[in-house]
Amino acid sequence: MLTPEENELLTRVGPGTPCGEFLRRYWHPVAAASELTDERPKMQLRIMGEDLVLFRGAAGSYGLVAEHCSHRGCSLYYGFLEGDCIRCAYHGWMYDQAGKIVETPFEPEQSLLKHTLRHPAYPVQKLAGLLWAYMGPLPAPLLPRWDALVDTEGTRRLEIRPQLNCNWLQAEENTADVTHTYFLHAYAMAAKGRQNMAGGFGRPFLGYGFQPFKYGLLKSWSYAGERGGSGWGNLLVYPNMLRLDDSMHWRVPIDDTHTKIVRVEYWPTARPWRRPGPGPDPSAAGTLEDPPLSYEPTWMNERNEYHLENFSSQDGMAWETQGPIFDRSKEHLGATDTGVVMLRQMLMEGIRAVEEGREPIGIFRDPAENQRIDLEQWMRERDYFPGDEPEESGDRLPRERIFDERHVEVEIPEGSPGRLGVVEALARVAATAN
Repeated sequence: MLTPEENELLTRVGPGTPCGEFLRRYWHPVAAASELTDERPKMQLRIMGEDLVLFRGAAGSYGLVAEHCSHRGCSLYYGFLEGDCIRCAYHGWMYDQAGKIVETPFEPEQSLLKHTLRHPAYPVQKLAGLLWAYMGPLPAPLLPRWDALVDTEGTRRLEIRPQLNCNWLQAEENTADVTHTYFLHAYAMAAKGRQNMAGGFGRPFLGYGFQPFKYGLLKSWSYAGERGGSGWGNLLVYPNMLRLDDSMHWRVPIDDTHTKIVRVEYWPTARPWRRPGPGPDPSAAGTLEDPPLSYEPTWMNERNEYHLENFSSQDGMAWETQGPIFDRSKEHLGATDTGVVMLRQMLMEGIRAVEEGREPIGIFRDPAENQRIDLEQWMRERDYFPGDEPEESGDRLPRERIFDERHVEVEIPEGSPGRLGVVEALARVAATAN
């Protein structure tokens, strides 16, 4: 468990907070480029507790500025776009994309206001159809070119999920958790009679493990049965990402109690057995540079309860029902939470590094290291759905290059429900009830 003070340290993300300053050292996806149109070239955003306005300039560049005018606080969302600048609708102060005050129309010529004030503004870059913002000190690091964002031999699409009404860490800790997939996903689907949706997560679970790796934390597992065996992957990419075999997720703090989840799905042409998930046809209008965008429907039903009909609703239930900010001083951790403990230690070290003037891990400044960051090589996936072909690639790292003395492995004891496949486990429950 954490002390209340440690919990505050890891969950508060506003300006000036230790975790907020740490997270501001990274680029975050704040919107899809397609959300800014000719009819609506501006949008209001709240990111890490800051109210912002994102806008598209005349030349196709992007600006991200504090929403409230530095003059008297009027919202710049209702201002005028002029070239690559934004002008306040109240008194006409105009700002460029770097926050420089370009005009103060009614001030005397000798006024120093536009020379001495700088409006809060943040760099924005476009990559893979997403707009990325960097909110930390300059010079900004390079925007990471993760493989799912830059690979070109395949199909890509974007998804923005419903706003998560809880702290970002509750979602990210889930990425450091191997065993939740058995009950939260596979068992839940099988209980609904949808064993086909339980996938590989419903096989008899023999053991699991955790291993730090170059970009964060990976998980390992072993299953019994015809399609059993060991695997590793489902990467927690530091500090707030998840990399699956066919997608990458970002958990972007909106503020202390709300989170924006952005997902990029990518299917390489060379692996046709990886079926696209539900949603619009990925071959619909769009390109690799500007992929089609969809918004995942609500996780709630007509009774305002989680419908639990897909993995997203199941995850959302688990995260949000912990409360807006989970009080980790009241938890009781077990071996299954080893990865969660590792993540918290890594975050603590990142916060400490920033406080000491050092850079945390996952910051890229050398262009040679940022051409394409290969995460695929670190994964040997667990074959989600029956009928999937085994994935073998010479491009993936062998086991001896993945694991070292830091690898923690846990064997699930005989007699544990997890040692049964979910179908057999449910059959035993039904037999007992009868």
